[in-house]
Amino acid sequence: MPDHPTPTDAPVDGPDKIGDLAAAAGIRRIHVLAWRDLDDVEAGGSELHAHEVCREWAAAGLEVTCRTSFAQGHPPDIVRDGYRVRRKAGRYLVFPRSVAAELAGRHGPRDALVEIWNGMPFLSPLWARGPHITFLHHVHAEMWHMVLPPRLARMGDLLERRIAPPLYRNTRIVTLSESSRDDMLRLLHPPPRQVDVVPPGIDVRFTPGAESPTPLVVAVGRLVPSKHVDQLVRAVAGARRQVPDLRLVVVGEGYERLTVEAAIDDVDGHGWVDLRGRISDDELVSLYQRAWVLSSASSHEGWGMSVTEAAACATPAVVTDIAGHRDAVVDGVTGLLVRAQGDDVPGALGDALARVLADAEGRARMARAAADHAAGFTWRATATRLMAVLADEAARRRP
Repeated sequence: MPDHPTPTDAPVDGPDKIGDLAAAAGIRRIHVLAWRDLDDVEAGGSELHAHEVCREWAAAGLEVTCRTSFAQGHPPDIVRDGYRVRRKAGRYLVFPRSVAAELAGRHGPRDALVEIWNGMPFLSPLWARGPHITFLHHVHAEMWHMVLPPRLARMGDLLERRIAPPLYRNTRIVTLSESSRDDMLRLLHPPPRQVDVVPPGIDVRFTPGAESPTPLVVAVGRLVPSKHVDQLVRAVAGARRQVPDLRLVVVGEGYERLTVEAAIDDVDGHGWVDLRGRISDDELVSLYQRAWVLSSASSHEGWGMSVTEAAACATPAVVTDIAGHRDAVVDGVTGLLVRAQGDDVPGALGDALARVLADAEGRARMARAAADHAAGFTWRATATRLMAVLADEAARRRP
């Protein structure tokens, strides 16, 4: 396996390539089952990934229907960028109700199915006929214990590690990175030949721009336990001992906001920490461009899409050394991977941030390398490679 992934080995000639692959496999109508939709208040990288792939497939002339749970304040049926979105049922009922709808044909006929396994699986191998693949961004592992009461956490972990894996042994699984694939092979034990790696893409709007005149660290992601934004606040507080005019901007919302605000209180950070919540795409691009460094204290990522988005804006990353980050960052070249766990993360991450922020020449070198590395990742390449996997699965199942 390579030290870090190349964007794709599949030729990418535009939407026609996706259409050609699909036509050769007899695929015209695709159903996608996902937990949440892009319009959900808690939408993150998984939802953005699903949207971009569905958009590219629709642009290639395919009929794509994405079934998710309700999105608060949004209608149950919409057409977005050429593909249909059906948002029905709540956070947990979406799983049985989506399966029931597929079995009853209420989503219409399909030629292929894509299941997005985000913690709770739809168990498609038990009921789906015809070509189908499963997208698994990363193994949740101890994340269950971060977000659920002990009994439910044990049940979730049991389902993910023991009950579901045997059911998926003959199902093609796609993940974002080689390091996430390694985690799956180690924890879930699928046959290695069944797990493909397809890196995510980057929106073309992410391009280099003018850096902020004063030191600025940016973090982008949901405010949930696995992101450890409170630890990042403490890390930046430590870096400020060497870079006193350093500021931190956090983009994202979530139910851990009170925990993050408590950390800001503890380090007296109200003058230099800005919790932005959700912002527009144009604001996000501008923020990436002005940032000196993108940082993350996350403990679980399939890839770390904000890392690559920032890299496309010539902003290096200082992030925890975890699966996903190891593929998004070329250590020492496009940023730094910080090897620390638990209570050691704020100190180690803060020291690394201070080193990069204080080294203007080294940071400029990383910025150029980050932009060069990110240039090869496109959503069209991602969608084409995924279609190649789906078409290959259709060919394998063809009588």
